[in-house]
Amino acid sequence: MSRAEPTAGASDLALQLQGVAVRYGGQEAVAPVSAGFARAALHAIVGPNGAGKSSLMAAMAGLQPCSGGVVLAPDLHGQVGYLPQRSQVDRSFPIRVAEFAAMGLWPRLGAWRGLDRRHADAVEQALQRVGLHALGRRLIAELSTGQFQRLLFARLCLQEARLLLLDEPFAALDEDTTCDLLALLREWRSQGRTVIAVLHEQAVVRSHFDTALLLACSLVLQGSPDDALSPAAWRAAERQLAGRATGLPLAA
Repeated sequence: MSRAEPTAGASDLALQLQGVAVRYGGQEAVAPVSAGFARAALHAIVGPNGAGKSSLMAAMAGLQPCSGGVVLAPDLHGQVGYLPQRSQVDRSFPIRVAEFAAMGLWPRLGAWRGLDRRHADAVEQALQRVGLHALGRRLIAELSTGQFQRLLFARLCLQEARLLLLDEPFAALDEDTTCDLLALLREWRSQGRTVIAVLHEQAVVRSHFDTALLLACSLVLQGSPDDALSPAAWRAAERQLAGRATGLPLAA
């Protein structure tokens, strides 16, 4: 994450964006965005297709070069977990479900340290939490779309991070899987964790999230889900986006 100094009165924030901008060559995918995300809450990032949501999320996760500052609360350094889009994971790699989930332990154990009984039990509990306890020996290529998304969440559970960054966690999922994973997000919030998620599912945002940041390459507004998803705000976002250059990569 980019180095910057927190602003005054930021002690209740898990993360701040200070003029964060993302460019691909000469094209600006995200214009300077400044916003704050309170602790122990569920925050959505929403916007029309091509608004720069995933680009902004990648910058927040430290995976995309950006200008400006991504400021993490001091006590959250080393406490950030990231859930990528499913398309970013090579499911043809011959790894079993339990082994893939155990990768969530790497930040604490290192990639080459073997698992003891306590760690193996933690993996089993994480798989049970997402409904995959009977599938631990299957190859990940054998999982359905919903099962694989559950597995990504199991891996994230094992990181025990305090700030969770999720890129389209509910895309193309059935209702049962979505409900189960939303229950996990609510559980994290009750534990004092903070979730920031890129979402397209407006009904999910309205019903389950505390705030929403509406993006159209630049910030339109940040407020309640009802405000960010109102017809007037969405029309403003579409007008703003229509006036900008098109054809940018990774700007979903």
